[in-house]
Amino acid sequence: MLTQVRHTRTAPLHNDFTYDGCAWLLDVSRSREIPWWAKPFVTFRAADHLGDPASTWVQNLEHFLGTHDVDLRGGKVLALTGARSLGHAFDPLTLYWCWDAAHRLVGVVAEVRNTYGERHAYLVEPDRRGTATTEKALYVSPFNDQHGSYTMSVPVPGEAVDVRITLHRDGHPPFVTRWTGRPAGPRDALRVAVRLPLAPHLVSARIRVQGIRLWLRRLPVQPRPRHQRQEAV
Repeated sequence: MLTQVRHTRTAPLHNDFTYDGCAWLLDVSRSREIPWWAKPFVTFRAADHLGDPASTWVQNLEHFLGTHDVDLRGGKVLALTGARSLGHAFDPLTLYWCWDAAHRLVGVVAEVRNTYGERHAYLVEPDRRGTATTEKALYVSPFNDQHGSYTMSVPVPGEAVDVRITLHRDGHPPFVTRWTGRPAGPRDALRVAVRLPLAPHLVSARIRVQGIRLWLRRLPVQPRPRHQRQEAV
């Protein structure tokens, strides 16, 4: 998919930027057929995501959901994620829409990763509009502490993707991230060829560039607490 990510911060400094990128919307319950031209730059590994690196992607999701009394066995998982390319993988957010064996949507897992090598998986149960809330549990930006809550708009993807994550903190206006995408067609071959090889490298670099810019504008850096690793992650 061809994607765009937009971050909007309004206080204490205004910072609004949009980056183009690419992502994959795939059924992790099935084997994946990667187009021949993309294989040198596209690899999916369980070790790049939640759980035991020695297990499969689906087994790790089953285990994680099982710790929340959700039975995924025999079900389906649709993931919106990036890929490992040229030896590097970095996905600030991977989303998993999870259905059980009876084809019921049992939840959405939002796996958040920061640039410090930490990750946290949130299990949410969206309402009919695809909206859910959860408490923040991972330090992500050095300019936001660990407090607050998220509103996640994560409707099941159709022909396109439109995800919005809003961070709410007492005394602060919302911090909004929007992730949109559409399928890449034959006419998009050049765009994909340009974006794909260095996609995860660019994500990491762009995060650091924005951080340096905010630091130079003297936005206060918040202390980073030690993250309590999830038992199932």
